[in-house]
Amino acid sequence: MKHIIIGLGSFGASLASKLTSTGHEVIGVDKDMNKVDALKESITHTICLDATDAQAITHLPLNDTDVVIICIGENEGANIMATAVIKQAGVKRLISRAISPLHETVLNAIGVDEIVHPEEETAERWAKKLNLEGILDSFELGGNYAIVEAKVPSKYIGKTIAEVGFRRNYNVVVLTTIKVTEETSILGSRKRVNQVQGVASPSTILMEDDILVMYGGKKDLESLLK
Repeated sequence: MKHIIIGLGSFGASLASKLTSTGHEVIGVDKDMNKVDALKESITHTICLDATDAQAITHLPLNDTDVVIICIGENEGANIMATAVIKQAGVKRLISRAISPLHETVLNAIGVDEIVHPEEETAERWAKKLNLEGILDSFELGGNYAIVEAKVPSKYIGKTIAEVGFRRNYNVVVLTTIKVTEETSILGSRKRVNQVQGVASPSTILMEDDILVMYGGKKDLESLLK
């Protein structure tokens, strides 16, 4: 997958390096040439430009990029401007960093797909979320086991948990499913809301846009999601 990471501070630089090390193509962007030069050997590509400038971002391959992550953290205004400019460009998936509750409200109003809270979440965790198609979140339990949230693979839509045979075929346990609905915020924007459906049963039917919460070995989970 191709990622553009805007803002190469400690979080952005770490995330860019980890994604590059797992085989992704990463373009790191910052307006500070010192930060760009410092990472040119550890990530795929680095570009020095101001992402708050609508004209400047036309030099980025936005149409060919799977995910754009705004990691600017030292300046909320610059973060919001860059997020708005990239959103207007119509990228496939836009993730942005929030510094405060008000900042998060503004990002939701802009319509980002996901919000990062780096003070609470590590770059390594986000790298894992972005490393496999469909992964939304993950939590390691130690050793080789993890709990993950992932989109229902398209080939299983409309089937029950028993029909898929998660335990039998993949050695993975489905703990629960989450229904995703949309609500209108006080600012008039649409916001996605997750509704946990309780303990999953063999007769649970998997619907499009459902989220699976699964437990298993890392390799088994990777095998299922790939």
